[in-house]
Amino acid sequence: MNFLAHLECSQCARRYDAGVLQGLCETCKRPLLARYDLDAAGQAIKPSPSRSRDVWRFHELQPVQDARFRFSLNEGGTPLVTADRLAKAIEVPPGTLFIKDESPNPTGSFKARGMAVAVSRAVELGAPSLSAPSAGNAACALAAYAAKAGVDAHVYMPRDVPASFVAQCHAFGAHVHLIDGLITDCGRASMEDAAKYGRFDLSTLKEPYRLEGKKTLGYELAEQMDWTLPDVIVYPTGGGTGLVGMWKAFAEMEAMGWIDSERPRMVSVQSSGCAPIVRAFDRNEETATLWENAATVADGLRVPAAVGDILMLRAIRESKGTAIAVSDDELLKGATMIARAEGIFAAPEGGATLAAFIELRNSGSIRDGERTVLFNTGSGLSYSHLWNDAGREGAA
Repeated sequence: MNFLAHLECSQCARRYDAGVLQGLCETCKRPLLARYDLDAAGQAIKPSPSRSRDVWRFHELQPVQDARFRFSLNEGGTPLVTADRLAKAIEVPPGTLFIKDESPNPTGSFKARGMAVAVSRAVELGAPSLSAPSAGNAACALAAYAAKAGVDAHVYMPRDVPASFVAQCHAFGAHVHLIDGLITDCGRASMEDAAKYGRFDLSTLKEPYRLEGKKTLGYELAEQMDWTLPDVIVYPTGGGTGLVGMWKAFAEMEAMGWIDSERPRMVSVQSSGCAPIVRAFDRNEETATLWENAATVADGLRVPAAVGDILMLRAIRESKGTAIAVSDDELLKGATMIARAEGIFAAPEGGATLAAFIELRNSGSIRDGERTVLFNTGSGLSYSHLWNDAGREGAA
């Protein structure tokens, strides 16, 4: 049983056949979204403890039609931690601060969710070879799921990414292309080579199904909170599929009658060294212009231009949320605080959410008693070099 109906452009609403490999909308070059028959799905699907805990838990609301193509490494089903020790350290009421910890995913980050679904669907639809640009984590995930599916993978990363990312991709048998420049330069190289050599490119939001894997964050969060949603979600934003995917998940669940119309305020967190979404939000712009000379130690936040900018800004504003930038020092301090209070070795991107939360609490934007979920999107192990500096001791 599967309720996938069609693909729809997020901007002009043009419809596309979901049974054919698709990229961006041919008309306006904006992302395509998978649409489902949610009326029928709401009647047929009920959450059950007997279902799997991975991203295929609600497979009827995923694009893969044939179960043989649901390639899984047991991604998803990650813990929602009640962070009371951390709350006490920053003088927040107990039972109100949570961390959705994505580091237990099989490749160490939330990217496993998106690539599990995107690779599965691409292979089901006949893609002979896959490619994607990445700041590191997505490359590892693509390499792993391509290995699981038995297809060729080419990953394009900035030459200065941590060596651990390169090592993982080589271990999985992927073809690694190191590019002089940023992820935007990697994106151009990946797309050009995909066209030249007949590969299917899985760039963020330039195909519709990585988003379907990421939306499971929203489904899991609602279920873990007994089919309610928190007051605030603080999310580190690079390409933005997690934020956009959750917003899509909330709409789907409401349409099926699983949750009500209440929504969390969505907070997009970026680094002050690369903050195109924050700048566009502050200027009340609908699109985000390229951030020149992007620089941050949080590789996942070093995305100077994102194809999903309109969708991110739309979700932030519809939720009455905000966008905020924090410094590299602040986000590293935040990651260290999470590690020492909760035993979670958060990636710098996860540390950014704590830094943003503290600033928003100090300004009164987040009030006492409001349930807030911070998203740690990956493991600090991939960034262990950042903690070799003894100066991090001051972050306790």
